Amino acid sequence: MKKYNIHYFQHAPYEGLGCIEDWAMQQGQTLTATQFFEPNYILPGIETIDALIVLGGPMGVYDEGIYEWLAAEKSFIKDAIDKGKKVLGICLGAQLIAACSGAEVSPATNKEIGWFKVSATEATKEISWLHDLLKDEPVVFHWHGDQFQIPKGSVNLADSAANHNQLFTINNNVLAIQFHLEATNDSLRKMMENDGGALKMTAPYIQSSTKIIDGEIFIKSNNKRMF
Repeated sequence: MKKYNIHYFQHAPYEGLGCIEDWAMQQGQTLTATQFFEPNYILPGIETIDALIVLGGPMGVYDEGIYEWLAAEKSFIKDAIDKGKKVLGICLGAQLIAACSGAEVSPATNKEIGWFKVSATEATKEISWLHDLLKDEPVVFHWHGDQFQIPKGSVNLADSAANHNQLFTINNNVLAIQFHLEATNDSLRKMMENDGGALKMTAPYIQSSTKIIDGEIFIKSNNKRMF
């Protein structure tokens, strides 16, 4: 496999790379990070990276008044897309890719927290590797209250019962995923510990902490898909 200089954007100390770090180490990839929760975060030179991973977080793409770094992050993501870098966005990261590509991000039809199936849309048949990963309607982990629209020129590639628009690609270089295939037992517990107030809400697509922990049986298959 080709070796990449992979840089990732992390928005919260408890929401990291998960199993992506294991994959990168196994493949001998180079990893560097910008951690926006640190006071002296540094953005790399765009020319020094081959790929960018934009992780999740509790904030919204529209929260620039609260998080001053969001404007600089959006500018960097747009530049990476425009320059043809490989870009992967997960949850908030996917929403940021959508926003940087001119699509709207707004509150989702349903807040979605827990283990729920996603189904491939008809359009995935044009991307055989992706269709193979989603054709059996895998149960995946969700934790989001916002939803992206699909950028012009792209199509929606996955849905859940709670929300449409779960995944899209741009020009075979950019992959935006609303759900968390990267979650490990450890990262899942950290998310629950640090953002557990959301689990006290009563809504059709918010599972209890007990049910989320029971769903850890799906982590191995999710991580295999992420790899």
